[in-house]
Order: sequence, then C-alpha cells, then structure tokens
Amino acid sequence: MAEIGPIADKVTSYFYALLFVRHPELRSLFPAAMDTQRDRLLKALLTAAEHIDNPPVLVEYLQNLGRGHRKYGTRAEHYPAVGECLIGALSKYASGCWDPETEAAWVRTYTTMSQVMIDAAATDELRAPAWWHAEIVAHDLRTADVAVLTLRPDQPYPFLAGQYASLETPWWPRVWRHYSFASAPRSDGLLTFHVKAVPAGWVSNSLVHRARPGDVVRLGPAGGSMTVDHTRDNGLLCLGGGTGIAPIKAMVEDIAERGSRRPVEVFYGARTDHDLYDIDTLLRLQQSHPWLAVRAVVDQRAHLQLPDAIRGYGPWIEYDAYLSGPPGMIRNGITALRAAGVPAHRIRHDSVEELVVVGD
Repeated sequence: MAEIGPIADKVTSYFYALLFVRHPELRSLFPAAMDTQRDRLLKALLTAAEHIDNPPVLVEYLQNLGRGHRKYGTRAEHYPAVGECLIGALSKYASGCWDPETEAAWVRTYTTMSQVMIDAAATDELRAPAWWHAEIVAHDLRTADVAVLTLRPDQPYPFLAGQYASLETPWWPRVWRHYSFASAPRSDGLLTFHVKAVPAGWVSNSLVHRARPGDVVRLGPAGGSMTVDHTRDNGLLCLGGGTGIAPIKAMVEDIAERGSRRPVEVFYGARTDHDLYDIDTLLRLQQSHPWLAVRAVVDQRAHLQLPDAIRGYGPWIEYDAYLSGPPGMIRNGITALRAAGVPAHRIRHDSVEELVVVGD
C-alpha cells in the first residue's frame, strides 16, 4: 500500500480498465462518471489495510460495505472478478515489492474480506430490501443553497437517530451520496434530510435546486454509529457545523421522546447568522426541555471556530461528545475535545473516510 499510495490514480484507473475489458457486463453497475468511484475504491482499501490487525473493527467495516453494496446490484459472483483485477493492478504497480509470497497473501486477504461482505449481504437480504423508493412530499428552501426535504418511503424504513442514508436521484443514476437523518424515527414514517448544494455536487444540487414534491428517489440502508447510548445517563456535548446539525437535532428529539433529563449541550456552528437555517427549531426544543442548552457559534461575528467555542464552557470530562460536520471541523473538534479532557472513547463521529463524499 505504501508503494502504490503516490500513484493511486494510475492503479485505480488500470484496475477499472482491466475490470471493464475482462468483464464488460459489470460496467452497468457503476456510474457514468468514474472520478468519485475511483477515489472510493482506494479509500476502502486503505481503510481495510489500516485495520487489518484489528479484526472487530475490520469485520464491522466490511459488513457495512457488504450490506451497502446490495443497492448497486452487487452479487456474490461479482467478487472473484473484482479480486482478479485488483491483484492484476497491484502486481503491475507494486512491482518493487511484489513476489509470489505477496500475491498469495493478497489473495488470502481479499478472499477473506470478500467473504465477510458476501455473508453480510446474504444475511441482510433475509430481512431488508436492497433499497427503498421514497417520494419527496415537502421541499423547503431555507437558504439559497440549503433545503430541508421530507420523504415518504414506500415501506417501513428502520434507522436510529444520528445515522445517515445513502440516496440516489433520478437525474444521476448509480450515483449515491450520504445524508444524515434530521429527525428521530416518526410515527408517520416520514424521513427528513438537510441538503446543502456544494460546488460541482451533482446530487446535492439536484436535490436543492431541481427536486420537487412528487419526485421519487432511492434510499439505501441506514448506516453510521453516531447514535445515543440510552443505557447511560451522563451528559451529551454535541457540535454540529452547517448541515451537520441535522443528526444532532435528531438525537435531541430521540432523547426527548424517551423522557430523559440528561443534560445536552448543543453548539451550532455557521459562517454567518444567515447560515443558522435551523436555529429556530433548536430554540423551540430548548424552550420545551430545560435539560437542553443551545449555543450558536457564528464565525463572522465571533471570529471563533466551532471546536474552539467549547473552551469557555464545561467541564466536559463526564460528557459523551458527538461531532457532525465537514471533515476538517471533525478533525479540529477531536483535537479540541481531547484538550478539554474528553477521553477518546467518549468522542463519537462518523468516519472521515465516509464524510469525504457526504453531501456532494
């Protein structure tokens, strides 16, 4: 992996060239534009390699990948073709360290990893569809580039507050993007998402500027582990930047519905006052629940980054911390929380690898 890292683009391009030449029937499983897909392959490989000596983490990661790949139409018989072309690409570009022993190790590793994914997909198939169709029933443009979408899935959709779903629009087939649920599970089965249109973001721009009530999208299964542990009664410290406030709001609703009175401190970060598009909702929740405190952190007004705002409050040592927002904010937030005395095992966020493509 160290040898191919600097030439990752060449390796992944060659891999896909091999795959589509040798197995042209697989091309229809992939989006027309392959730029993001190429990045995702290498990130998945790097993540797996990073955790190769930590079986519980690796297995959970691979199981989630296997379940998630069902929505692409991936079947068990596709995995050997991918493995064959992956080994072909690695052997060509890692020539400095490639030998029969290395190849045998990669074959063993890929076979084991792919079997974990295949088994997870097979188990998931017994209890859930590969995807759900969902009709957009409300489209609320909160700012010029942020919309709140309400969807009605065609059958019950299981998820937990704090999780996210992958979503595909009719305008960009086979292009899936992750969006966090902005509310706890509701009795009417409706789902809410906050979407920010980002430059060159095909899916996000379609959802914000093109989608209308009546349009139908597809949803993959819920994912993510940034959920509330209801077996504990300690406080929650929540940092939400931009549309990252969506899962934070969902977790607050989740705690409120359970009748809990554990303290919850929410720091809502935005560049300008105008970007605090959901502050009224959070302030209403604060009025109804004395255990909830909401603080807006506006960069332009306070000249203060969201992670730094927590320094004036606390102490946070007994709190569970939740981070949601752009990858840079999460990295800075982890540093700030550790400096404030929050133990690493009490800091929760979705993986930065997944967040790289969230919301585009």
